[in-house]
Amino acid sequence: MNYESKAIPDGYMRVGELARQAGVTVRTLQYYDKEGLLSPSAASEGGFRLYNDRDAVQLMQILALKQMGFSLGEIKQRLNRLDTPADVLQALEEQSMQIAGQIEQLTEARNALEKLKAEVAQIDIVDFKKYAAILANLQMKNEYYWMVKHFDDDMLRKFSGHLNMEQAQQVIVQINHTLDEAYKLHKRKVPHNSKKAQQFARDYWAIILQVTGGDMELIAKLGEMFTNSAFDTRDTKFQLAQDYIAATLEIYLEGEQYGNH
Repeated sequence: MNYESKAIPDGYMRVGELARQAGVTVRTLQYYDKEGLLSPSAASEGGFRLYNDRDAVQLMQILALKQMGFSLGEIKQRLNRLDTPADVLQALEEQSMQIAGQIEQLTEARNALEKLKAEVAQIDIVDFKKYAAILANLQMKNEYYWMVKHFDDDMLRKFSGHLNMEQAQQVIVQINHTLDEAYKLHKRKVPHNSKKAQQFARDYWAIILQVTGGDMELIAKLGEMFTNSAFDTRDTKFQLAQDYIAATLEIYLEGEQYGNH
C-alpha cells in the first residue's frame, strides 16, 4: 500500500497528476505558482504541493486564455473576473481587437517591404543609406517615398542634417498636403498668376526653405531632379502637381526678385 497516498486528502492531487491531466509539464505548473497564476490550495504532510478540482478548472482557464493569445500578465489580470459569459466575451473582443491591430501593423510592414523591393530593383548599386531613407519615408507614410532613389549622397546627407525625425514627419505631412492642393488647383484650372495660386506658391516656398535649411545648392538640385526627363513620372497626379507648382513658383519668385510681393 502507498502510505504517501493516504496522506493526500480526498479531492486533492499532487503536482505530477495535475500536470498529466492537463498535458503540461511539472515545471510549467511550478512557473505558474512562482508567477502567482496558480498556486496549490494545500500541502501534504510530506510538504508536497496539492491541487484540488477548483485549481484544475483554473488551470484550464489559464491554458485556454494562453491558447487565445493572451500574455501571462493579461491572464493574471483576467482570471478573477471571468465569472460570466459576458466577461469571457469582453475578454475575447479585446483580444480580437489586439490581434486586428497586430495584423494591420504586419500588413503595413509587409507592404513597405514590397515597395522597398520595387525601389531597390531600380537602384543600380547596393546603397544601404538610400534603402534606409526609402524605408523611413514609407514608415512615415510619405506617399512620394519613391523620390528618394533619385537623391545623391550629398542630398541625403543634407536632408538628414536639416531635419530630425519629428520635423521630417511634420514636413512630409505638409508636402503631401501641398501636392494635393496643387493638384486640386490644377484640376480647377486656377491661373498661375492668380492671388490664390500665388498664396499657394508662397506657402510652398516656405516649406522648401524649411526642408532644405535655405541651402540654395540643395534647392537647385531638387529643381534639376524634378525637371529631369529621366525622373520617375509613373505618378500622374504627382507630375501634374509638380508642373503646376513649377509654373506658379516661377511667377512668385520673379515677383520676389523685383519686389512685387
